[in-house]
Amino acid sequence: MMGPAHSLSGAAAWLGVGAAAAAVDRPMPWPVLVVGALICAGAALAPDLDHKSATISRAFGPLSRGLCEVVDKISYAVYKATRTSHDPRRSGGHRTLTHTWLWAVLIGAGSSVLAVTTDRWGVLALLFVHLVLAVEGLLWRAARVSSDVLVWLLGATSAWILAGVLDQPGGGAGWLFTGPGQEYLWLGLPIVLGALVHDIGDALTVSGCPIFWPIPIAGKRWYPVGPPKGMRFRAGSWVELKVLMPVFMLLGGMGGASALGFL
Repeated sequence: MMGPAHSLSGAAAWLGVGAAAAAVDRPMPWPVLVVGALICAGAALAPDLDHKSATISRAFGPLSRGLCEVVDKISYAVYKATRTSHDPRRSGGHRTLTHTWLWAVLIGAGSSVLAVTTDRWGVLALLFVHLVLAVEGLLWRAARVSSDVLVWLLGATSAWILAGVLDQPGGGAGWLFTGPGQEYLWLGLPIVLGALVHDIGDALTVSGCPIFWPIPIAGKRWYPVGPPKGMRFRAGSWVELKVLMPVFMLLGGMGGASALGFL
């Protein structure tokens, strides 16, 4: 799937979580719902760190382009080191290490640790990175015709404002995890969810996605999970643009309304 569809599916997924949380009497304060949806939208682009032409490679200029090249090489090295004789040979690391459940969990856990151990600055860093990515994904047309500096300023300003709202009494810093020192521990959840939603979206495409690595399936450690081949589509095709994206918007709207008590 392409960047805009990934981001939209990530936002819709978190809004759905908000609806589920409200249904089990653990409703999200509205700032958690909004911030989580934006973080999840940004995190849904992050697995493509292994692709130098992906949306995320443009988000932070030379820094993100260089990081994508490094991650691609690391992913390729891990693939070569762990592939079985049934896994095909390949020339790059795209859709390998960063497209697995293990990567999603580790990135989410690391983000939670960063949020609770570095206090406000770690939270601001997480918000800034994911809000910039959310702008690149959800507002991709506007982002492409704007300068990078304007997108970064928007991300930084939004991060500062939203962090201040979350810090207010009842704002949601301590949502879900209420123990002392556990404020913002929940920030890792939309990051895990965004990565997993990205993987599921890619699994629907022609190439599939090795979500379950390193668990071997049918003799392959990098088994490309996906529906029957007749049900798959090519990234950027009309199925993605004309069917899936409107469905994501509809489901996201319904999830947000339910989470806020309007349904």
